[in-house]
Amino acid sequence: MTAPHTLNSHPTTIAFTKGHGTQNDFIILPDPEAQLSLTPQLIATLCDRQRGIGADGILRVATTGALRRAGLLTNNPTSLEAISDDDWFMDYYNADGSVAEMCGNGTRVFAHYVRSRGLVTTDQFTIGTRAGAKPVTVHSFDDDNAVVSVAMGPATSLGESTCSMGGRMYAGMGVDMGNPHLACVVPGLTAEALADLTLDRPEFDAEFFPEGVNVEVLTELAHSPEGYRTHMRVYERGVGETRSCGTGTVAAARAALAYAGFVNGTVMVQIPGGQVEVTIDGDTSTLRGPSALVATGELHCAALN
Repeated sequence: MTAPHTLNSHPTTIAFTKGHGTQNDFIILPDPEAQLSLTPQLIATLCDRQRGIGADGILRVATTGALRRAGLLTNNPTSLEAISDDDWFMDYYNADGSVAEMCGNGTRVFAHYVRSRGLVTTDQFTIGTRAGAKPVTVHSFDDDNAVVSVAMGPATSLGESTCSMGGRMYAGMGVDMGNPHLACVVPGLTAEALADLTLDRPEFDAEFFPEGVNVEVLTELAHSPEGYRTHMRVYERGVGETRSCGTGTVAAARAALAYAGFVNGTVMVQIPGGQVEVTIDGDTSTLRGPSALVATGELHCAALN
């Protein structure tokens, strides 16, 4: 096995692709053998929108086996048991350099990348994540755009909790999506009033959410000709407010359905970056939405010091 290297030593350039899922954007680093040393400082630099390329997070494209051999998949072995060494693994990091368990939009973008670049040759396959194996279906794709569904697993209710943001108190449902969420339905909130809210770093119950929390603020479930719908904004831990959050849209759909007295259903979730479709069915949930790969290039490593 080749010894790991850093971006500052070798090579002098690194290939990358920039992509987004409903404007939740990512830097994709192809690294099949998991040789890159992705330090928190480097990740934060790459994701900085002035000093680097700019993104909400980093997606390293590596095989599960390579990440295991590199000692990068040791924290949650139970959830990783069903992932084969040959499966591609979404090694995901938030913009501040912290490790994230799961990202629904990132999984769609990751699936689009590996399918369109020929790393997989079927439309249905499994992606490894720190929240476990995630089956995906690529419904359509080309080099630039795709529509992808991700089997997100259970959207597990953790009970009720509260937080404060922007001088307001919010009550909501804690939801475990492999990462923690507090999805807050606000009675009577309109889409226009939601857009005017101030979302800043939340104050929350650290005993309820010891690993931090992503906070969604959303409107009550409404019925339209397309079916059930809610509007949502999100403040992501380790990032700040983003244009979209895939796991957050599933948590929001779960909370919106429960608030309306439903257990299951399909909900169109409108976020600032677009629209996705979430289906809750018992212990399963599915997220369907677009992916776009908008640029490819090379990172000049010396400029990242």
